[in-house]
Amino acid sequence: MTDDKLSDLVGCLELKPLETGSYLGRSQRLAYRRVYGGQLLAQFVRAASLAAGGRALKSLHTQFLREGSTGEPVRYETDVLRSGRTFSAVRLTAWQELGIVAVADACLHEWEEGPDRQSVEAVTELPGPEHTVDLALLPWESRATGDLDTGDSGPPVHELWSRIPDAGESLAAPMVAYTSDLTLIGTALRPVHGMTQEDSGRAFTSAVTSHTLWFHRRITGGDWLLLRQHSPLAAHGRCFGRGDVLNRDGVLLASYAQEALLRFA
Repeated sequence: MTDDKLSDLVGCLELKPLETGSYLGRSQRLAYRRVYGGQLLAQFVRAASLAAGGRALKSLHTQFLREGSTGEPVRYETDVLRSGRTFSAVRLTAWQELGIVAVADACLHEWEEGPDRQSVEAVTELPGPEHTVDLALLPWESRATGDLDTGDSGPPVHELWSRIPDAGESLAAPMVAYTSDLTLIGTALRPVHGMTQEDSGRAFTSAVTSHTLWFHRRITGGDWLLLRQHSPLAAHGRCFGRGDVLNRDGVLLASYAQEALLRFA
């Protein structure tokens, strides 16, 4: 983990209020061909919470409409469609100079007490430090026993352990959203021998078209989280994947699903 990259991401999540319902977020300083979709997801989470008076995000459905320009700030316009006693609904639009980059619908909810159950497979043990993986877009430590970038074929599943830093509860959910966008396309590519995410732009074209997140429980940073992923389908120039976020005790904290363009040359 580099402090500079983490500080850069945290700075992006400190949205600047403009006129009522509008916020400005700067873009990350990354050597990347476009605005990373995870940045937009994380900023959508922050903008929705700010617009809804600090309520916790329950779900976020995002449609990516065009590539964002690196280095250019993003303006977020919010429209609170409904604000009841415990639920809020917010529509969000992300703008850059070229026009709308992405749109999202968010639902937020006051945490309530009630029945608590789950049905998920037990988590695996946290891999040792020898399984540390260098993911350039993640400014914190991650580990995995399987490598998405070797080109070896296998089933379209992947487990990534990631230790999101303790930067305050308000930033934990945005950081999970940021992380969830990173490796689902690579997971979908696993059955294709000799092909990895690194071949994007040469052997194939890829771009996330939609991404949905559900937050089931409170998330705090500072401990290891498991992102357990599966891609059940790749067809007609698209791929689909989904994942769960669990803590080391196996508690299901969040889930996500993503569709992306996957067009081979």
